[in-house]
Amino acid sequence: MGYAPFDVEHVLAALTLKEKAALTSGRDFWHAKGVERLGVPALMLTDGPHGLRKQRSGADHLGLFDSVPATCFPTAAALGSTWEVDLVRRVGEALGRETRAHDVAVLLGPGVNIKRTPLCGRNFEYVSEDPVVAGEIGVALVDGIQSQGVGTSLKHYAANNQETDRMRVSAEVDERTLREIYLPAFERVVTRAQPWTVMCAYNKLNGTFVSEHHWLLTEVLRDEWAFEGLVVSDWGAVHDRVAALDAGLDLQMPAAGPRPDEAVVDAVRAGMLDEAVLDTAVRRVLHLIARALPALADADSTVDVDAHHALAREAAAAGAVLLKNDPVDGAPVLPLDGGDGLLVVGEFARTPRYQGAGSSQVVPTRLDDALTALRAATSTDLPFEPGFTISGGPTGDDDAHRAAAVEAARTARTVVVFLGLPGPDESEGYDRPRLGLPDNQVATLEAVAAVNPRVVVVLANGSAVSLPWRDRAAAVLEAWLGGQAGGSAVADLLLGTVAPSGRLAESIPLRIEDTPAFGNFPGEGGIVRYGEGVLVGYRWYDTRGVDVAYPFGHGLTYTTFGYSDVRARALGEGADVRVEVSATVTNTGDRPGAEVVQVYVRDPEASVLRPTRELKAFAKVALAPGESQTVTFTLDARDLSYWHPGLRRWVVEGGTFVVEVGASSRDVRGSASVEVVGQPLWGELTAWSTLAEWMAHPVGGSLIGAVLASDDAPPMDETMAAMLAQTPARVFADFGLSPLTPEQLDVLVEKANA
Repeated sequence: MGYAPFDVEHVLAALTLKEKAALTSGRDFWHAKGVERLGVPALMLTDGPHGLRKQRSGADHLGLFDSVPATCFPTAAALGSTWEVDLVRRVGEALGRETRAHDVAVLLGPGVNIKRTPLCGRNFEYVSEDPVVAGEIGVALVDGIQSQGVGTSLKHYAANNQETDRMRVSAEVDERTLREIYLPAFERVVTRAQPWTVMCAYNKLNGTFVSEHHWLLTEVLRDEWAFEGLVVSDWGAVHDRVAALDAGLDLQMPAAGPRPDEAVVDAVRAGMLDEAVLDTAVRRVLHLIARALPALADADSTVDVDAHHALAREAAAAGAVLLKNDPVDGAPVLPLDGGDGLLVVGEFARTPRYQGAGSSQVVPTRLDDALTALRAATSTDLPFEPGFTISGGPTGDDDAHRAAAVEAARTARTVVVFLGLPGPDESEGYDRPRLGLPDNQVATLEAVAAVNPRVVVVLANGSAVSLPWRDRAAAVLEAWLGGQAGGSAVADLLLGTVAPSGRLAESIPLRIEDTPAFGNFPGEGGIVRYGEGVLVGYRWYDTRGVDVAYPFGHGLTYTTFGYSDVRARALGEGADVRVEVSATVTNTGDRPGAEVVQVYVRDPEASVLRPTRELKAFAKVALAPGESQTVTFTLDARDLSYWHPGLRRWVVEGGTFVVEVGASSRDVRGSASVEVVGQPLWGELTAWSTLAEWMAHPVGGSLIGAVLASDDAPPMDETMAAMLAQTPARVFADFGLSPLTPEQLDVLVEKANA
């Protein structure tokens, strides 16, 4: 396109104050501003994350419709369920090639927000309920996309875990919960992949809009994690550009008219905003533009749409999770043995639900449906009955469709029933109305199952759904929203051309009442309290002993695996500790398959509430029948740590840790205990530190011990000592029962902290 490189510092020095202010806002809905007189072009940023959504010229001003065709890859819910970082990196590379070929500088994704509740309407765009899985998949996507010379926008930073009232709700989250659950995926992607941009969320965090949150945007993101890129707002998330710039935001999107720019100019002239702060933001905008120019200048960028469709098919198959595969007549019902006697039921088989609604909707280059794919693969004109209407409301058509499906099922050998959530149930902008499937679909399944025991259910949904009907089906395949090639991928899996290898990246609960955020979602009065703390997802279910339909990490295939020789040893100590873990996995069946080896850590005697187990590492291993492989992992101090609320840092508490290796959070195949030398947990003492905290301190212990041992101290039996241990030193002094006065306590505080 003829773009010439430019010198960032030279351009910055030549800008007027008005031009600087203008560069921190969008030109229109999709473009950041350039400076024509200085040879700085305007960049295009556009939606992802599972496919390019570039609006055609002259389309609607909201930017929601009439986009150019692009490969619609599986959504993040499906990509996360692959647990396969190399495959996801290849998907990222393909996304990057399409972004580059369409002269787009930044693809807005991936989203790594934690799935706090299955009812979040945007869960299909998010990876997992676990920060390790979300972080690893996020790193792979960012690395892949940016390897093609285009940028990403890691989103939505942070604590954006619902769509209800998302523009203004305040997520009230304590720092330990933020640090352990909601920030680590962002941290992992930033520190390991350096996305070109990070997108700030709409919501408030503890009362402050994220776009104006200095602690989040500057102290954590830049000072702690060393983020080098640009912070862009979610579209419409900035309400005070001056406050946002001061907090660390660089670019407001989309265009917001002249008033925000004028407010920035006025604030600089009035001394309310340091021009150096504005310069820093402008420098980041210019660096982003300069970074994007080489790829934008490449006129030879092409896309192999056939290869990308094949990759989308591979990824959709890898992310589908076989939840259940029970024997009927002595053998598992899947894989199918061809098309003889096969009946397909369910409108989703011919009218695929393959992506969510909202800003991420992609116009696919082609679209596979499962019915056509199954007919082609079996060379059979398979019988089909729609079974229900997708709209979900009870109609006479539903009754007729159900009756026809039941009649056909009576004589079929096997019935494959395609069920799922209607498209309007899952979208950006609002949350899901229910956890379960529509009643008309469940009624069709139950009626068919009543006349035929060989029923296979294939699900199409972007987040967990309740499965109270699962005992009526012999097999259940969770296909998620599998993108444009999802129909062919499902056919591959049902017929055994490809072995299922996906694992759940989110727990499937029995009831909405069992979920961690129930009672604290979606909030009220503009506030949503994260009252479950660090017990999110499987951390909640496993720690509290709550039954689930299927646990985190679960997934079957057409073979079985055995585990042996699970070992762990600790090396080093404190902040330098590491634990080396190994396990041998063997394919004990008669078909090839892939196992996801999951490593969990337990701290049985922690001084704070810690989850029963937490995932810290994983690896996907493909094995032939009878083949074994030893898998090794190295856990570092962070993998053993918790965020200490008082010290406000990560700490390794010494003692015994248990390392568990298994096939899900509830299918532990082996464990090993290690003794870890931890870090000192004392901090600065104050008059309000408890006597127990004083006694644990290396200096304060002897000081307060001398007071407690003096002749003037009250006599203490075991009960009194235990009670006083939780008493602040100042309260102890104020009781008048000890020789310690408040004035003397102040002296001890000074000595202890010297």
